[in-house]
Amino acid sequence: MFTGIVDSIGLIESARPSAAGLELRIACSYQDVVAGESIAVSGVCLTVRECGPGWFVVAAMEATRSRTTLARWARGGDVHVNLERALRAGDRLGGHIVQGHVDAVGRVVSVRESADALLIDVDVGTELEDLLIPHGSITIDGVSLTISEIPAGSIAQVAIIEYTRAHTTLGRLQVGDFVNIEGDVIGKYVKRLLASRLL
Repeated sequence: MFTGIVDSIGLIESARPSAAGLELRIACSYQDVVAGESIAVSGVCLTVRECGPGWFVVAAMEATRSRTTLARWARGGDVHVNLERALRAGDRLGGHIVQGHVDAVGRVVSVRESADALLIDVDVGTELEDLLIPHGSITIDGVSLTISEIPAGSIAQVAIIEYTRAHTTLGRLQVGDFVNIEGDVIGKYVKRLLASRLL
């Protein structure tokens, strides 16, 4: 489990196919990663296969690649990713409950500056539309955010403060970019429990 509070930005150094799936080597600031631990990579919970001071390797199977932006990371270039290590018992829950299970790939439809924040509108798709509520929680590329407005049915607007811009990759987003979306887990359970009763 995670909280959506990013604690490092990693750089994908290499991506190659392997028997375990698409294998990624990621450079990071972590010095004490251990094999077998879970790390959220831009919102995708992945298991560490190999590691050393300042780097670790993970692999993503086809099912993960098909429902996230992960396949695009393999194309190379300057690919930075948000990183968060799993929550430990007793840690502060600074964001909200995040599982690292991506529900959909969203698309950035607007990016604009306001007086003290960067406003980003993301189309999360009709499948997650019911989970959007004003001032509710959403995870975008592994970052816990508050929905500030809902300009249209499946559009979530978030306001990115200066600290978040400096410590995550969200400040680099541009119109047309694709992002990993995880809906609020409590909302998902409520929606599932009520589904049969609303027929």
